[in-house]
Amino acid sequence: MPARFHLDPHQADPIYRQLMAQIRRLIAAGQLAAGDELPSVRALAAAHAVNPMTISKAFSLLEAEGVLQRNRGAAMSVAALASPATPSRLALLEPVLERVAAEATQLGLSADEVLAALKEKLQQQNGKAR
Repeated sequence: MPARFHLDPHQADPIYRQLMAQIRRLIAAGQLAAGDELPSVRALAAAHAVNPMTISKAFSLLEAEGVLQRNRGAAMSVAALASPATPSRLALLEPVLERVAAEATQLGLSADEVLAALKEKLQQQNGKAR
């Protein structure tokens, strides 16, 4: 599977929400397509040292939203029909941008300083992805 998940127990968001958000982003970015299989609950739980019920909760909630589908005797996969409520890639980034804007304002940073820092981070991430 091309997608890698980064689950951080130190983040404010619970792990199941982190996983759900990452799956949504990967689908919106086209890195996960309809029919693509996800790793098993056990494999993901073992890889990230989390309770399997945490992974199962994320998968079940995404299944209820129509994002994933359960395949009897096989791995969960991306649902064939994209939900009409699937947000755009930029819409998925909106909550993070709001937090960055609020914190930058509190710190007295200019838009140019924030944009330069963001550009640098994006370049670093693009370098890691290669």
